[in-house]
Amino acid sequence: MKDTALRALDLAVRTGVSYADVRLVSARDRILSTKNGQIAQASASESLGLGIRVLKSGAWGFAATDDLSAAGIEACAKRAEGIATASAAVMCQPVHLAAEPPARAVWISPCGVDPFAIPVDQQVALLLAADAELRREKGITLAEASLEIVRTRQIFLSSEGADIDQTRTTTGCGMWCHAFGDNEIQKRSYPNSFGGQHQLRGWDLVEDIRLVENAPRVASECVALLSADQCPETEGSLILDSSQLALQIHESIGHPIELDRVLGTEANYAGLSFLTLDQLNTLRYGSPIVNAVCDATPAHGPGLGTFAFDDEGVAAQRTPIIRDGQFVGYMSSRETAGVLGQQRSNGTMRASGWHRLPLIRMTNVSLEPGESTLEQVFDAEHAIYMETNRSWSIDDRRYNFQFGCEIAWEIRDGRHVRMLKNPTYGGITTEFWNNCQAIANRDHWTLWGTPNCGKGQPEQVMGTGHGASPARFSRVRIGGGYGC
Repeated sequence: MKDTALRALDLAVRTGVSYADVRLVSARDRILSTKNGQIAQASASESLGLGIRVLKSGAWGFAATDDLSAAGIEACAKRAEGIATASAAVMCQPVHLAAEPPARAVWISPCGVDPFAIPVDQQVALLLAADAELRREKGITLAEASLEIVRTRQIFLSSEGADIDQTRTTTGCGMWCHAFGDNEIQKRSYPNSFGGQHQLRGWDLVEDIRLVENAPRVASECVALLSADQCPETEGSLILDSSQLALQIHESIGHPIELDRVLGTEANYAGLSFLTLDQLNTLRYGSPIVNAVCDATPAHGPGLGTFAFDDEGVAAQRTPIIRDGQFVGYMSSRETAGVLGQQRSNGTMRASGWHRLPLIRMTNVSLEPGESTLEQVFDAEHAIYMETNRSWSIDDRRYNFQFGCEIAWEIRDGRHVRMLKNPTYGGITTEFWNNCQAIANRDHWTLWGTPNCGKGQPEQVMGTGHGASPARFSRVRIGGGYGC
């Protein structure tokens, strides 16, 4: 692979460009799923190709190919140069890259037990066992389980001298079930909705999640929701579990701090951002206990946004985003760092594959743990506690939102008093975070994986990480999402 990447870089530089980088990516995946006792999907794929990015006359050009012959690579390099030349004729202002020392490194993510070494029939048997355990509960009408494992190796070379070889292995699994009755459908998922939990780990993640052991509780809650009381419409205290709070972070902190959205260079997919540049270091984003970071370093944990270097060869970093409630940082690239008056990118450029151009993407955008015990978070005279996302909606500037969850409980004097169905809540991003009253400590903090974040056109779907522990918010609009 290295020789192929070197050949591509040499051919790109020979076209007369001022800068060039090459990403040669080998990817392998395995996806398995079951539905009501049957195998629903069993697929495996492999991909190998390279992308060439060049700067000429201050404009970008990018091209990609899976034809790794000498002729195929040369044609790709010429195509990238041609696109840069055409772009220069219509550019508004030339691109200037922030300086970055060229790194030379080899990094392999910790994996534990290699998930690809586990036989497929053993993996399917586990999913079928969880599926069967869900269906033991009378009233379950649909049960599903899934597993997804991905390994990518990327070689990054640049005309500045960067030489980086990274291998990442991610694993994700989950299960969910539905119950139908009285013209309504209820759903429960574990350990999270939309594919479960995903991390930069191996088969040990699957073992830790314990699908079969948790299936009876999940199925029982699903059926019980059919006869549960409707979540009331009110304004009051809301407690969110860490998985739902992770999605709240993703939508109302993660996307708004993407600097390309702020600058308007990425707007076609899901819009812009309310976080205009004048609000940096001036906006009161949350209450004084709210602290958030964008952290791709391995020390932060095995998140889907964890790596050693981004797709511009910039080392992974920990960047404060909200400090004591104050907005203090964006995610940037080598091209956009100068807009903020910064000398260096904070390393958030990533592409979903060799055939896509790197974009500013969330790494691990996490809410730092608070100082409260779980009992203190639930210490409310009256509150609604919600778990597990079911739906989300947020405007194209990431300001007004409404989310729905799978299940809720009414809390009185710190105690769960009744189950509630169809819970929803809504609000305005800054008002919501400014009403944060309590955040549980690190004992209850989880780094969740979101494997399906979309951005760009053509669309790029990739994984992000979000750490959170349960938290309580005041004066939140609760209910009303079902017109009752």
